[in-house]
Amino acid sequence: MQLDTSQLIKLALTEDLGARGDITTSALVPQDATATAHFVNRKPGAIAGIEIIGQVFAALNANVDIQYHVKDGDSVGAQTKLATVSGNAHAILKAERTALNFVSHLSGIATATYNMQQQINHTKTKICDTRKTTPGWRALEKYAVKCGGGENHRMNLSDMVMIKDNHVAMAGGDIAMAITKARLYTGMLAPDLLIAVEVENLEQLKAALGARADHIMLDNMNVDMMREAVALAKGKAILEATGGVTADNIVAIAETGVDFISSGWITHSAPALDIGLDFTENRA
Repeated sequence: MQLDTSQLIKLALTEDLGARGDITTSALVPQDATATAHFVNRKPGAIAGIEIIGQVFAALNANVDIQYHVKDGDSVGAQTKLATVSGNAHAILKAERTALNFVSHLSGIATATYNMQQQINHTKTKICDTRKTTPGWRALEKYAVKCGGGENHRMNLSDMVMIKDNHVAMAGGDIAMAITKARLYTGMLAPDLLIAVEVENLEQLKAALGARADHIMLDNMNVDMMREAVALAKGKAILEATGGVTADNIVAIAETGVDFISSGWITHSAPALDIGLDFTENRA
């Protein structure tokens, strides 16, 4: 994983250790005590952020050895040893919660993405994320989506023009005109930037296709309308289903032939994967 996590890790450790540090460990555990512990997932899941464990210990300048038993993107059964850490017990106890918070949260996103993608793997459709991410965590959370087999939408507002209903309203109310204005602007700025637009019905879809939108988001359309949209587009634009996606309808949506199904839930609401740290050996 090539992402820069140093700032987040520093903030997390500062937040957790507070002004006095780990007073419980200081009171009860000899300074030179050593231990061995295993990071173990309690439930099945897809793994993301496993190497952040080592980065957390490195931020503490901890004298520990870490062995990874899985890699990011692996799908594992319950009670799998994900990593083993051996060394100074103070360091292990200080880093425990911060390391678990990172890998549990990211693996939860990867697991949610993996489970959704598995339901539709018989189609060409891919799950993709949105910008509905935890502030400061976007790069990590989008990385976790990739670990779960999903795809990334734009990283930020400068990656792609994405015209939504509020933009259309502020630009005069005409979708085709909004696309044309955007094309003129990006032509001067960066001609290779894609133009995406959100549509709510087939008339808007026809207007978007006529204006040569690259990427069209079908907002809260029912399955029958999506199927018609795919037939109308005939591959002229990337089609993405967005809004109203649930476990009950995701397969039917994918089977319409859309290219992507976007989900904000996988980053803003996916439950953390239950991972714990089990101590197996200690020496005072």
